[in-house]
Amino acid sequence: MVIRLCIEYVNYFFFAYAFVLSAMYLFTGILSGIELRNYKNKNRYVDYNRMLTFQVLPSVSIIAPAYNEEKTIISNIKCLLALQYKDYEIIVVNDGSSDTTLKKIIDYFDLVRSDKVYESDLHCAHIRGVYESKNLAYSHLVVVDKENGGKADALNAGINLSKNDLFLAIDVDCIIEPDAILKMVKPFVDETEKTVIASGGVIRIANSCEIVNGKITKIQYPKNIWAKFQVLEYFRAFTLGRMAWSKLNGLLIISGAFGLFDRKRVINIGGYDKNSVGEDLELVVRLRRYMHDVERKRYKVAFIPDPMCWTEVPETLKLLSIQRNRWARGGIGTIIKHRKMFLNPKYGLIGIISFPYWIFFEWLAPIVQLSGIIYFILITSMGLLDLRVFYSLLFFVLTFTGTYSILAIFLEAYTYNKYHGLRYLSQSMLFAALELIIYQPLNMILSIRGNFDFFFKKDKKHWGEMTRNGFTHKPSFIPVLMTEDEIEKSHLN
Repeated sequence: MVIRLCIEYVNYFFFAYAFVLSAMYLFTGILSGIELRNYKNKNRYVDYNRMLTFQVLPSVSIIAPAYNEEKTIISNIKCLLALQYKDYEIIVVNDGSSDTTLKKIIDYFDLVRSDKVYESDLHCAHIRGVYESKNLAYSHLVVVDKENGGKADALNAGINLSKNDLFLAIDVDCIIEPDAILKMVKPFVDETEKTVIASGGVIRIANSCEIVNGKITKIQYPKNIWAKFQVLEYFRAFTLGRMAWSKLNGLLIISGAFGLFDRKRVINIGGYDKNSVGEDLELVVRLRRYMHDVERKRYKVAFIPDPMCWTEVPETLKLLSIQRNRWARGGIGTIIKHRKMFLNPKYGLIGIISFPYWIFFEWLAPIVQLSGIIYFILITSMGLLDLRVFYSLLFFVLTFTGTYSILAIFLEAYTYNKYHGLRYLSQSMLFAALELIIYQPLNMILSIRGNFDFFFKKDKKHWGEMTRNGFTHKPSFIPVLMTEDEIEKSHLN
């Protein structure tokens, strides 16, 4: 009798958890759909090039940490040089690379050692040298060579060297759309009622796309199976998740691959946390605490739904495991560090909804999943499985999850439709089904491993080396290289 009563209560728990999670997904999905439509209607006739004529625009420093990026470093810097903006500088931070990354940059862009003066507001590993180009076409390019200290340390070094109002933190291997800065800056210019402290944008997957001179010449659906799963995952995370949380002003994370921040406020809070492997999440949470605790003014973390940044995702199980392990450890570390915010009304919606959501449905979700599997095995072995309850819950979870993924695919097609063709559509639907039995269980295992490593391993700050394959290049798509005059003109315009 007692055992059956316990089983009944456990059943109620899993039902309640699944119901609340599904309700949150449904709410954010609907809200994201509405906001995407509003954003498209509002920006349909916006000519971003006209912003280049504005008398006053925030100046921007692009900070790109680089560690062993010899395969793509030149093409990626070319991409940054071709961005459309009035006043920006590019700071590439060579974070103690052991390959030929620095040499390639120096040789290609004709760099020489500089006596550039910079502030040391943020502590970082020893800077061995600062380089600038002798070629005027690259006058806004600065390269910092420093001892290895990790991504957060490299970003802090870049912030020290920067001189502008805002800084754009990116992964150097990313491919950025030419008008990306204009779109990211727009909330800082438009918002009048709140202070914008940061803005983020959509990340799309560049695996299998053809890249020439730092530009995407042909968008293709990934060929690799793990990349296919991640396309769908990114659709849900950015299109259905962050858009809604931004509308609620409850967004806790801006992707480390692509985020624009108020430089002075980041310096005021001490820059990136070098002890965190989830530096992107931790920085946004700390910025929000700062605005509530110190400045105490209305503020906003904006999100732009345009696909402005393309990145290479892991294509092997080993690299995927390293990445997800790091994400899990970074999330746990941020939650523990800022636990004071949990259910604290002082932090408004962040403390009451966003932070608890991150704990219960981001951190604890894989633990609940694993507990459910163990529970199922246990009661089945005891002959106490209620088939009606089991099949009802299974049907509900599978149906909702599949529908949610299809909604993400539909909204991407409705809004920006970067992938085309019946082949893509059929494959994306197939992988929406396959991920329920392959990718989601795998993610659960990798997240559990991240939890284990965080609590039981000594080296919690280990980043893990992410080896890049490099992007696809095909001669048939290679145009004439940009001349120095063209590069200079693109910068001035």
